[in-house]
Order: sequence, then C-alpha cells, then structure tokens
Amino acid sequence: MKRILALTALAAASSAAFAQSSVTAYGILDGGVSQVSGLRGGTRTFLVSGIMDGSRLGFRGNEDLGGGYRALFTMEHRMEIDTGGINNRPLSGSQLPDRLTNATLLGLPTFLQPAVDNVAAGIGSTVGVNLANNMWDRQVFVGLVTPFGAGLAGRQYTPAYEVSATFDTLGTQSSLAAGQVASFPPSIDIRVSNAVAYRIAQGPFSASLMYALGEGNTTSTGRMIGGMAMYKSDAFGAGLGYNTRNNEKGDKSLTSLVLGGYVAVGPGTIYGQYGHVKDTHPSGLSAVRAALVANPQLGPVIGGQVADAFDRALQQDARLLHLGYKIVAGPHTIYLAGSSLNDKRPNNADTTSYGAAYTYSFSKRTDVNAVLTHFNNKNLGQAAPGQAGFIGGVTDRAGTDSNSVALGLRHRF
Repeated sequence: MKRILALTALAAASSAAFAQSSVTAYGILDGGVSQVSGLRGGTRTFLVSGIMDGSRLGFRGNEDLGGGYRALFTMEHRMEIDTGGINNRPLSGSQLPDRLTNATLLGLPTFLQPAVDNVAAGIGSTVGVNLANNMWDRQVFVGLVTPFGAGLAGRQYTPAYEVSATFDTLGTQSSLAAGQVASFPPSIDIRVSNAVAYRIAQGPFSASLMYALGEGNTTSTGRMIGGMAMYKSDAFGAGLGYNTRNNEKGDKSLTSLVLGGYVAVGPGTIYGQYGHVKDTHPSGLSAVRAALVANPQLGPVIGGQVADAFDRALQQDARLLHLGYKIVAGPHTIYLAGSSLNDKRPNNADTTSYGAAYTYSFSKRTDVNAVLTHFNNKNLGQAAPGQAGFIGGVTDRAGTDSNSVALGLRHRF
C-alpha cells in the first residue's frame, strides 16, 4: 500500500513539473491572387503565397525554471502554399535591373556585353527567398529568460528590422510595406544566422543587442552587430535600430540605421520612419571577381574592371522614408501608406510607392484582404511590387512604373 501511495505521489509530482512546460504549434496560411503590371511580357496574374503574411508553421516552447527563470525556444518553417515548396523566386524570375545587365550603364565598353551577361546570369540565379531550402529558414533559436534580461542564440530577426517592422504602417504586410521599395539589394538584413542576443523589457520599454558570428575562419568575416531600443504605448511610440555587417572578406558592408515612431490621431494611428542605408563593400562578390580575373578571354586587368563595375553597381547609399495611417473599426482595418527610396548614387535608382489596403476579419483567426499599390520608378529605378512573402523583382525596363492588385485569404492557427 505504501508503495502504491509513493508511486501515486511521484506521478502527481511529475505531472506538476510537466505542467510548468508547454509547447505550442502555430502557423499562418496566406494566399490569393496578385496582378502586376509593368513586367516583361506585360501585365501578369499570379496565384501567390504570402499577401499579408508569409505562410509558416512554427513551434514555441516554454519551461518555468522557478525563481524568475524560464527556458524557451522557437522553430519556424517557411511554406509556400501555391507550390507546396519552401522557397520562392521574384515575379520577374532571374531578371536583374538594367543597371546590372547593360554594359554601358555599368560604365563598360559594349564589347564586354557577353562578359556582363555571364555575370548577370549568375547573380540572377541567386535572387530569391530560401533558395538553399533550409528547413527552419524563418527563425530557430533557444533562450534563457532571467530577472536581468534574456539571452537568445540561433537564427533571429535583426534589431534594425525589428524597429522597421514595428513602425511600418502595414507591419511588413503586403506590397505597401516600407521595405518593398528597397528589396533588391535589400536595404536591411531581415534575419541573421549564428546570432546571440541580449534582450530586456520593462513595461513599455524594450531593447536588445545582437552579435552574429560569420561562417569564415575569422571573427570579422560575415560578422553582424546590431542594437535597438523602443518605447511603445497605446498613445505613441518611438524606436531606433542599427545593424552593420561585414562581407565575406571582412570589409564593412551593409549598414542600416532606422528611426521610427507612431502617434494616435483621431480614429487611427499615424506611422512614420526614416532609414539610412549604406554599403560600400557588397557581399558575395569574391567568387565573381576570382572567376573574372581567371578568365583567359578577359585577362586579370579587364576581368578586374568588370568586377569593379558590378561592385559599384551593387553598392548602396540611400534614404528610405515611410508615412502612413491605420484605422481599426470593429472587423474593418484600413491602411493608407507611402514609401520612398531616394538613391544617392550616380545611378539615382529612385522608387516611390503609395496605395491602400483593406482587411475584413471574420474572426480573430480568419480575414480577407485587398491591396492596391502603385510603384513609381524614376531614372534607373526598376522595382516591381511583391507582397509580404516574396519580393516582386524588377519591371521590364528602367523607369517603368508598376501597379499591383491583390486579393487574399489569411488564416492563423
């Protein structure tokens, strides 16, 4: 009898301990139809995955360790509900902007056009989302929460992107999101692998520091450092985020500074943000340069000139502005927003977007969405609107505008 009571007590204790832990499965299925004008071949209609949110399947775990300590994890898997795959390419496929495919626009003589075509084809084949087919491409990290803050390790969202997403009227949803006008080359690193982060949250205030180790032989190769601080209340909010990354050679590469805020006005909320983007040493071009220099038909001098031209064309020096207004009235949500990428380089590839989005919520989990967006490309600007789950790519030629109409259904679980 005593043995039975002991086993019962042990089972009860085990159940109590297990009750301190939880694992939650969650996800989003978002799909619909998107019609885009200005593409090569004219206006085209697509069945797409990720109009308002990228489709995903995730798992969250949490364990109360007592004394104010908790262990947690997140694993988030990308899904493309139009194909069943886990990666996608831009609407324009492997096509690159004219400033990367035209020898004259690259500042090279026309007889080097075949060499330019070869390099452009190689770069174009790498443009897309999760082309490496990583299982947990969106997020995967483990963390420990303490009374003094939280430490996280794994693949995570970067600090500058977190600020940009928070003070984006659309919250990164749809083709109206601030980052859509600056998606190639990307103006902000969205996620980074090999990252360790320290986070604190106290009431409306939160902050984080992040250090991402590179995959190379030195600590500076591919390294990223970032930080952010935000204040958020119902009436207003403000935040500052910063990322800086080294390329594969250890040179300072993409640097992004984002300042954002919101304030409740009338029946809705005004959002705004400013971004400063700089990249004088683009990443991923070492192999391109090595192949060009070793090409016997070009030789090291001419091959180096072609490599220099692509390096200049992929550099960034831009200002990103975003302003919008969001109204929530019962099941109805209305967004009005505009964004502008002001390119300070000689290419002057400027793009401005503006439009409206509407969401009707049947429940907390299910809604329908409609988005209308116009992209105005000036000079060598050539961006085409994508949606939340994918980049749009480029229009038929530089300076060509583009319109996007999207209708979708989103379900959260």
